[in-house]
Amino acid sequence: MSKRRIFVSSVQKELDNERQAVLALVSTDLFLQNHFETVLYELEPAAPEKGWHGCLATLDTCDIYLIILWKEYGHLEGTLSLTHQEYSHAKRKGMPILVYIKGPAELKREDKTTRFLQEIQKDGFKYKRFGNFLELQREVRASLLRLLKREYGVEPSSDENEIAEQTIKATSDFENQTLTRLRWDDVNHEVAQKLVAAAEQKPIKELSHEDILRNLIIRGLLWVDTETRDHYMTAAGIVLLSFDPSAVFPHCRFLADAYSGTVPDGAPNDQEDIRAPLPFVIERVISFIDRNTRHPVRVVGLNRIRLDEYPIEALREALVNAGVHRDYEDRSRRIMVEKFSDRIVISSPGLPPPPLTLPKLRAGKYKPCSRNPILAQCLSFFHRIEERGSGFRRMREQMLNHGLDQPRLATDSGYFQVILPGPGEDLNRLRIPAGVAGQIVPPSVEQQLNDRQKKIIGQVLQEGFVTSGWCRKQFRVTYDTANRDLGELSILNILERKGKGRSTKYVLRVRK
Repeated sequence: MSKRRIFVSSVQKELDNERQAVLALVSTDLFLQNHFETVLYELEPAAPEKGWHGCLATLDTCDIYLIILWKEYGHLEGTLSLTHQEYSHAKRKGMPILVYIKGPAELKREDKTTRFLQEIQKDGFKYKRFGNFLELQREVRASLLRLLKREYGVEPSSDENEIAEQTIKATSDFENQTLTRLRWDDVNHEVAQKLVAAAEQKPIKELSHEDILRNLIIRGLLWVDTETRDHYMTAAGIVLLSFDPSAVFPHCRFLADAYSGTVPDGAPNDQEDIRAPLPFVIERVISFIDRNTRHPVRVVGLNRIRLDEYPIEALREALVNAGVHRDYEDRSRRIMVEKFSDRIVISSPGLPPPPLTLPKLRAGKYKPCSRNPILAQCLSFFHRIEERGSGFRRMREQMLNHGLDQPRLATDSGYFQVILPGPGEDLNRLRIPAGVAGQIVPPSVEQQLNDRQKKIIGQVLQEGFVTSGWCRKQFRVTYDTANRDLGELSILNILERKGKGRSTKYVLRVRK
């Protein structure tokens, strides 16, 4: 099934944020993005038709008409506003029409807007009222799901529904703000090009200037003033793409401090106030940690291997989570990164958004949701984070595989904290990365093995293979127990079964 095109109609200036909210919903919802494409006329390429004729021509290419009304009627194009003409055109074509009205029935509106609403009611179209953009997103999603089920028999899974609902509940309206502080010419085009190239999976050289702009608009990072045709950055666009987001939002900075002891002492060995596009900030913090931590050298065969005190990927995961999930509405605090002699603490303003709780996060029993889904999706295009909520589980595995204790999650004075325990004085704890020294079983997998399975791997390393008969004799267990141990090692991609019947052997799986 090809994507259904949704034409979003409203008085643009009055409802810019709501238009962006619909765009953000469809482009970041894991289910909707596979079935729908949002069409905002101001984002369409230049057309030969003039004025409202071009707008109606674009509407003819769409499958669904979605109208949002508030107070204003809009500029007249003849006797009717453009929004009113779009509605009449969609009605004549018999398109599915979805109507959303901002504010209560008693709200004072322009007289022509009131008469327009009366016409919609007389035409028999059911409408939904909303008070803010979160309510609008919830109503739009419900309408689109009903339409998909009715016309195509397509429904989201329970997990997709739960993730979407939790994300809408958690979402802040910070990202969708349509500001006029920074134009397209004022931001880092290199970061923008890399983002679009990663999102579209194309080389940068194959992307035109128009491709870049259109993709940024679709992603909710850029918007167009229909009167001046100027391109401005949304709040999310400023955080991701501006040379210094703190020039517009002073709280959008990372403060990094390195202490020689286990507590802040007022005289850090090194400190940095990092202001840059969010993807660059993350790499600069990693460089800060790199120069303020130890790097023991191990000799493996003929190679000298420089180890990191902390696993870089776990550190990057924690930093991305801090940048993506912080509460940007809290404008009094910054993200803080503190390196101590025994740990790294990353503190992000804002407690976990409902329905997430600290116990759920610690137990890993939660469905993913994001306070800032546009930032989360865009950073995923840089291959720095996955959107499906496994970040803390990956951090845990990376820390264990590095020879360290698993991360701790905490809250302190309104900050959400990720604490990465270090090796302390025992640098011998640090493990050589898998693959460098022929490591067979990562520590995170080793934790899942019983004592028999560990001895089975030792036998394979010594003899080259093992059989179920050897297991039964060595451990004095039943046939079923021996086969279960061997089967689990196969599922974990440690061993591989060779042969059949009595000649069956288990050998190390060849890693490609």
